[in-house]
Amino acid sequence: MTMLDAKAIDLHYGAAQALRGVSLQAEVGEVTCVLGRNGVGKTSLLDALAGQQPVSGGSIQWEGADITRLKPYERARRGIAYVPQGREIFPLLTVEENLKTGFGPLKREHRNIPDDVFSLFPVLQSMLGRRGGDLSGGQQQQLAIGRALVMRPKLLLLDEPTEGIQPSIIKDIGRAISYLRNLGNIAIVLVEQYLDFACELGDNFAVMDRGAVKYACDRSNLDASEISRQMAL
Repeated sequence: MTMLDAKAIDLHYGAAQALRGVSLQAEVGEVTCVLGRNGVGKTSLLDALAGQQPVSGGSIQWEGADITRLKPYERARRGIAYVPQGREIFPLLTVEENLKTGFGPLKREHRNIPDDVFSLFPVLQSMLGRRGGDLSGGQQQQLAIGRALVMRPKLLLLDEPTEGIQPSIIKDIGRAISYLRNLGNIAIVLVEQYLDFACELGDNFAVMDRGAVKYACDRSNLDASEISRQMAL
């Protein structure tokens, strides 16, 4: 079932066009990887899907409803969680307080931290009282993903979760994404530059250049060398 169906999205920053007719689908129980060099529009696409930036053309359907004009908090209430590049945790709040900021879109009876957060990222449990700003970059990335999971997302948008992260934590994040996919109730859109990581996890692939999707394939016809060639063009 296609949970997310973005069709022919355009996005402008003033006179500059960041997205040109981008279409992307995401299915429950699958990871859709968006690849491409820096500055090709990958983050703009996630911003559009999360409602952080208004689109100037096209439409975004979520669970069969048109959400193109909905605000970010309205999308969050519908189960869309965004882990942005740079993590954007609150440095002066504790780990526990950061996790609880994910309660915002939830009904009162669901305002607890799911066990999954600590089974996927045990370091967070041992650091609940530490300030977010005192964590390493990799630990902050785990915290940002954990905060998104507190929302019980049905769509998880991840913007380059491996960027600047040490290899051991990249493995932890990869395991977490695999686990979430295999739950079978979350659709995941992963923006990534690290091709090996994407190829290991992805079910569907889209390569972007100059604000447009220029190459797409699914796992059954995945050719990593062709994706690599497309990313280099």
